[in-house]
Amino acid sequence: MSSRLVRKSRGGSSSSKSAGEGSTTLGAQSAAPQRRVNMADANDGWPLHRAVFENDLKAVSRLLRKHDAAERDKHGNTPLHLAVMLGRKECVQLLLKHDAPVKVKNSLGWTVLSEAISYGHRPTIYSLVRKFRQQSREQMEVRRPNLVEALNQIDDFYMELKWDFQSWVPLVSRILPSDICKIYKSGANIRLDTTLVDFSDMRWERGDISFIFNGNAPPSQSLTVLDNVLKVYQSVKYEESEMEIEDEVDLLMSTDILAAQISTKGISFARAQSGWIFREDRTEMVAGQYASELYIVHGLVLESRKRREHLSLNDLQKNKALLESFTKGGGGAQTFDFNGAPVRRSSLSPPPDKSITWQQYVACEENCYPRLGRDLVYKESSKNFKATIAMSPEFPLSVEMLLNVLEVIAPFKHFSKLRDFVSSKLPAGFPVKVEIPILPTVTAKITFQAFEFRDDIPKEMFHKPKDYIEDPMRFPDL
Repeated sequence: MSSRLVRKSRGGSSSSKSAGEGSTTLGAQSAAPQRRVNMADANDGWPLHRAVFENDLKAVSRLLRKHDAAERDKHGNTPLHLAVMLGRKECVQLLLKHDAPVKVKNSLGWTVLSEAISYGHRPTIYSLVRKFRQQSREQMEVRRPNLVEALNQIDDFYMELKWDFQSWVPLVSRILPSDICKIYKSGANIRLDTTLVDFSDMRWERGDISFIFNGNAPPSQSLTVLDNVLKVYQSVKYEESEMEIEDEVDLLMSTDILAAQISTKGISFARAQSGWIFREDRTEMVAGQYASELYIVHGLVLESRKRREHLSLNDLQKNKALLESFTKGGGGAQTFDFNGAPVRRSSLSPPPDKSITWQQYVACEENCYPRLGRDLVYKESSKNFKATIAMSPEFPLSVEMLLNVLEVIAPFKHFSKLRDFVSSKLPAGFPVKVEIPILPTVTAKITFQAFEFRDDIPKEMFHKPKDYIEDPMRFPDL
């Protein structure tokens, strides 16, 4: 496992040393341009980007009529990336009015929102969070008809997934939880029953929870969460209130900027073998009924990156105390004034102007441009995993069908990592047993231990019980 902390200097070089290491660099943003490009071509290549860079609002407004606001320049930055990093507040609002994408990442892997948090202008962060939520809803609605159609084409079924959480850290695996998720599918409806309510690095919450997706209901009513112990339900909101967005902005501005993903670029599969002299391919009977071929998964990397240049020493101390409080069952970090109103984070002072011209920016070699905003305080870590996967041709569900189901339930907790992994190119068959990393120190082993097509699933399973009471704050993260 590798880890490093880097503070980017004004000129773009790095100054950080770890024990046993020399000076390290990010490699992606050196100060000096490595090669020159034809200046006429560079100036004409991205006119909208240039107008944003030079804060020419009239030109931005004119160019948005015929140029794509989602276009990336040679460094992978969209016009909105540049507007945020350079503090062009009016350009940000103009681009958002033309639906410039918020979620997109540049070539260095950072989203517009990440750069906005780093810069620290609260109104800009608020606008981006609101726009991000809106764009996410719109994208889901575009996919929704195809998803509902795909679910209707699958025969109704019942399925069980067993999750076993493990860790490479000594003794940690002994205290990690396990869970059996029960999934019911009827028409365009899906129900997921689980006992693992929430799970993060070293914290989890047990309970008896059901997620119900009704594909034929209006979007604002399609997703409901039941707490079967307290007998309450919460409808997953289609739109957030102003206070909820303000709360999220406070959280973003006071915590680390995090980016974690499973990298499958170099992933490969090799048949697992047994025997010392006479080697033969290994097979396994999974769940006592699915004859499977075992594969070793090579090149699976969990990459985690953390930035905290926007945080003060006081923030870091508070976050450390908060983490310790959570592990002991403490409460949240929200503070209130004398009138009971929440105390909001203020905008940071703008970073110093780097005095970088558009010509200098486009003349840099790809991804080697100087920092445009606040100097980075950056830590990255990666862990290589060599996992196993059992593929069976006998499982009655196809991978494509599984992806359609996961499209509905993947936003819940740990399912998103499973969907991302299954989306990669797998060997022939169905992955009846998978081992994947979900956190830097934790892996999950998922076993499809039961499956049967059924046409007798009660319709009432996909409706909230009449005696349940609505509690809109039971699951504050939804």
